[in-house]
Amino acid sequence: MKITNIRIGEISVPLKTPFKTALRTVNSVEDIIVEIHTDTGNVGYGEAPPTGVITGDTKGAIIGALKDHIIKSIIGMDIENFEEIMLKLDKSLVKNTSAKAAIDIALYDLYGQLYNAPLYKMLGGYKKEIITDVTISVNDPEEMAKDSLDAIRRGFDTLKIKVGKDASMDLERMKAIRNAIGYDVKLRIDANQGWKPKEAVKILRKMEDTGLDIEFVEQPVEAHDIEGLKYVTDNISIPVLADESVFSAKDALTILQNRAADYINIKLMKTGGLHNALKICSIAEVYGVECMIGCMLEAKVSVNAAVHLAAAKSIITKIDLDGPVLCSEDPVEGGAIFDEFKITLNDAPGLGIKKVNGIRYLD
Repeated sequence: MKITNIRIGEISVPLKTPFKTALRTVNSVEDIIVEIHTDTGNVGYGEAPPTGVITGDTKGAIIGALKDHIIKSIIGMDIENFEEIMLKLDKSLVKNTSAKAAIDIALYDLYGQLYNAPLYKMLGGYKKEIITDVTISVNDPEEMAKDSLDAIRRGFDTLKIKVGKDASMDLERMKAIRNAIGYDVKLRIDANQGWKPKEAVKILRKMEDTGLDIEFVEQPVEAHDIEGLKYVTDNISIPVLADESVFSAKDALTILQNRAADYINIKLMKTGGLHNALKICSIAEVYGVECMIGCMLEAKVSVNAAVHLAAAKSIITKIDLDGPVLCSEDPVEGGAIFDEFKITLNDAPGLGIKKVNGIRYLD
């Protein structure tokens, strides 16, 4: 199964409601799709969202990395030589993790097709169904409480609340939500690097004292501030999850060696795909530290790949893969079934994707 052609395209998928965090506001998913074609007629699908404020990867940068570097390095290679392809992909250029992830995902799709097996079974086969949380965008307290109640009506029992825009208002947001939904629903909070270390400790201690029962706080401080992350971890009772601080296996090792966080968040667009995400899983297993798997604002192609990883590995105990259910439509035929909070895999080979509709090809 040799790579004969790699096509690049764009998709645009409107969101049901605007997605708001401490870093940005988004109204639609505008992602790059790759198709890797082979001499056997098999096609592998991958996807990359331009998330400049997190990964540094803009749409133009992703397209440039693919056309000028990555495609040239792997065209003509055989999927059977999987490790060699991954080495070539990794060395094709530095960083550009989203562009690498799109190709990596498509290659793993083909790898599963080569051996006629669903990817989650090839990676570990731990389970076939997973349960995701859903994200509540940062807004006024009353609106966030209303959105939380709506999510519960749809069956979600775990909510991830976006905070970090205004520390004093964040406490009011969380009070409003907890008062509205009661204590049978888990609340996670994501500050998206929005606080300074001492500010984070102050506001999180207030949340503890108020009895808000927070499951964990995600990335309370800036990504580069590992000392600040450790300071927060050491000075609050709420567990801390490292997200933007962890792009690579080396980053994960640094976090765990310094006990700078209690959990690690894996995102394929940060790791450059499944190949390096698996390395983070192995490191976390050695340290006995549970992982969450998350996504950017992505459509079903790349989130589907993350679902396969989550279903394969027991170390991934927390799921934040709500991207497709935030979209107003699904351009992907095949793949995992996203039914609100429940995500179910099928046994189709690879990622099980048959077609992606609405692609605007760039070649």
